[in-house]
Amino acid sequence: MNATAIPKTRVLVVEDEPDIVELILVHLRHAGFAAVAASDGVAAQREIDAILPDAILLDWMLPGGQSGLDLARKWRANPRTREVPIILLTARGEESDKIAGLDSGGDDYITKPFSPNELMARIRAVLRRRAPEQLSNAVTAGDLTLDASVMRVLFRDQPLNLGPTEFRLLHYLMKHPDRVHSRAALLDKVWGDHVFIEERTIDVHIKRLRFALGEAGIMIETVRGAGYRLNPKQEI
Repeated sequence: MNATAIPKTRVLVVEDEPDIVELILVHLRHAGFAAVAASDGVAAQREIDAILPDAILLDWMLPGGQSGLDLARKWRANPRTREVPIILLTARGEESDKIAGLDSGGDDYITKPFSPNELMARIRAVLRRRAPEQLSNAVTAGDLTLDASVMRVLFRDQPLNLGPTEFRLLHYLMKHPDRVHSRAALLDKVWGDHVFIEERTIDVHIKRLRFALGEAGIMIETVRGAGYRLNPKQEI
């Protein structure tokens, strides 16, 4: 009797430097991933249209007129691809570049040159942190309502558009209102343990969450020197 094969985790590598592509593909396949490559945005979209990957490694600088940031924004805006983890690959290591990459929709950021072991660890981390906090119930905080079963957030009965990371972050804060959460605690509870991203990444996602919440963003308070909390009693 033939056993049913378990599909391998599929990783799409969007990179135009052949040596880097070969190195990444070898290590991905050795680690048990199903890895495919695309050298530009058109080829990457073709791969995604054929089979949705479980994660994307996306180079910042690409030929063809579309940068990695352009592609990340495009895929985050598409319901089919919005929850696929994206790791940006780039030679740009300034803090402003990292913030731009995360603001575009990247889940993580790795600077070239990188070690294959670090890259594999980061891929495993983004895959683990897709849902470390169980999203199993509806919660309310002031005029905000979040229903995890249908991935919906309402403010005064009007729907809000949140990305998957901001959704998990808001869900955790709403489940623990008025409590101050350090950056390290939020990384652990929302992203999952053993992550390889900097604590300051939280600041970027808090900024994005406040923007997405509009008027309700004032409920997300910064506690100087301590972290963040959700105050459902904040007057709006």
